[in-house]
Amino acid sequence: MSIYRAISRITRTASSYNRCRWFYSSAPHQQLSPYSGFRSSEQVLGCSVISPWFSRSFRSGGPQPQYEDDQEDPFSLVADELSIVANRLRSMVVAEVPKLASAAEYFFKMGVEGKRFRPTVILLMATALNNQISKPPSEGVVDMLSTEFRTRLQSIAEITEMIHVASLLHDDVLDDADTRRGIGSLNFVMGNKISVLAGDFLLSRACITLASLKNTEVVSLIATAVEHLVTGETMQMSSSAEQRSSMDYYLQKTYYKTASLISNSCKSIALLTGQTAEVAMLAYEYGKNLGLAFQLIDDVLDFTGTSSSLGKGSLSDIRHGIVTAPLLYAMEEFPELRSVVDRGLDNPANVDLALEYLGKSHGIQRTRELAAKHASLASAAIDSFPENDDEDVQRSRRALIELTHRVINRTK
Repeated sequence: MSIYRAISRITRTASSYNRCRWFYSSAPHQQLSPYSGFRSSEQVLGCSVISPWFSRSFRSGGPQPQYEDDQEDPFSLVADELSIVANRLRSMVVAEVPKLASAAEYFFKMGVEGKRFRPTVILLMATALNNQISKPPSEGVVDMLSTEFRTRLQSIAEITEMIHVASLLHDDVLDDADTRRGIGSLNFVMGNKISVLAGDFLLSRACITLASLKNTEVVSLIATAVEHLVTGETMQMSSSAEQRSSMDYYLQKTYYKTASLISNSCKSIALLTGQTAEVAMLAYEYGKNLGLAFQLIDDVLDFTGTSSSLGKGSLSDIRHGIVTAPLLYAMEEFPELRSVVDRGLDNPANVDLALEYLGKSHGIQRTRELAAKHASLASAAIDSFPENDDEDVQRSRRALIELTHRVINRTK
């Protein structure tokens, strides 16, 4: 399939969202140069209707949409392989110093591994882009090559998860968090210094595994994702009042902090499986849009979820002075909310007032609609993959699409 056909499919999907009546307009913000994939807020963020079933369910609070009968459970599909990856991760984070070893394995222990969302995406992508190995004379050689090849792809899942957990450890220090995944955060249990060192240790282990792949393009992609994690966190820490009120700035930061790692990992899988540049870009687009949808729903759940369902404190972002999409939309409806935010959200009275404005606005609904838009774009990327009749490939592609539905309908 040519890149023109593939992009045409995604463009047609995107255009169906743009044929709508805009709620509000806002002054355009200056585009941020490192990532030009976002359009200004008045172009894509004020849409009153995004998709018939998405809009109806979010407006009415009625039953969620029913999907096709042949939908796949993404996590069950790779459950056995996830266990292999999890066991390998636990063996990889063993350190000579007992305290460091205990800290590094803290979130890899049985029961606290989290949703393992990123490894699931990557393992499904590896099968969705499967290239059959040409059969040499010996069937045993085929099995050996297939196993070795799959282990290389599993390495991307392991690398991504180690980088992700390392970023969580560092974020918890920066945020002074006391819970993570329903238990005490590592910095709360063992202190900031050991938590930072444990994160550094995981990054070093990820680098060793990455180097073993001996693929400079993949190394560059993953290194870029790590750079983006740091850039995104710095953007969040050092933003001006103007930047905190900018949807473009928020989306740029969200791409860096959440979507870049998933998108570049998906693209790495495409490169390792020998796909064309066009297909690699489709894999990247899937990861980018899925990551954005994931974080947008995270931002909604920070307001609507409970501490027990989230595994961390609710209202965490606003209490740390972090302005996310629901509040940004509420500012469009109630411009006076911006002065409340500018006065500082470290004051509980300002937090209560901001929440009052949010409750009167369509901020939660519009954030869900934007997440639904990105989820649909992710699905369109999978639909644009080259045709493949292999049953396992088809099943994994359906599971990747099913993940987009689960991301926007999750409650924790």
